[in-house]
Amino acid sequence: MNNIYKEITINGLWKQNTGVVQLLGLCPTLAVTTSAVNGLSLGLATALVMAAANGSVSPVRKLVPSEIRVPVFILVIATLVTVIDMSINAFAHPLHKVLGIFIPLIVVNCIVLARVESFAAKNTTVPSMLDGFMMGSGLMLVLGLLGAIRELVGKGTILSGLDLVFGPSAIPFMWASTDYHGLLLAVLPPGAFLGLGSLIAIRNWIEIRNTAKAKILAPVLNPSLNH
Repeated sequence: MNNIYKEITINGLWKQNTGVVQLLGLCPTLAVTTSAVNGLSLGLATALVMAAANGSVSPVRKLVPSEIRVPVFILVIATLVTVIDMSINAFAHPLHKVLGIFIPLIVVNCIVLARVESFAAKNTTVPSMLDGFMMGSGLMLVLGLLGAIRELVGKGTILSGLDLVFGPSAIPFMWASTDYHGLLLAVLPPGAFLGLGSLIAIRNWIEIRNTAKAKILAPVLNPSLNH
């Protein structure tokens, strides 16, 4: 059982990462990642929705007729997104104004429906919730990292807007360069494409390198392969 959870975690964070492998949810990935806080906030909201959606669908998966499966799944997702949207609006209104329409758009994010359809509708509750959260967390890491890169290069700041989430007490954790005025290209749409392309290239390079290393070590670890 532990192997199943380990595989789900690795798939969500690395092997099947929705941001740099499956390339799903490109709209928020490219639009919201002007700062690390924006990216992490939307990524966390997506991860919570995915975990809750998978956890809600899995127990009733055998009770929903196949003819109305997709509408029912979308209704569940829409309900959860509405709760998240209203919660952010209530407890972090300034952040809600920044993220804008991209929170409600989680409803139509193909990542959420894809995991509900391909995993939660075929597996038990706990693995389904873990799968949803890990897939969402993989996207959150990409959104946060891409946002941090664009923010640092584009504006010369780190964690700007953190006060929108935690209030004035978070200001000491924000950093801004005093002599670097930023590169405008990084915070414009082309900067998002260049940044995401760089992350994809780095991930692919690591994967190719690990595969090559595994091929070299295989005969050493298993001498029978030499014959």
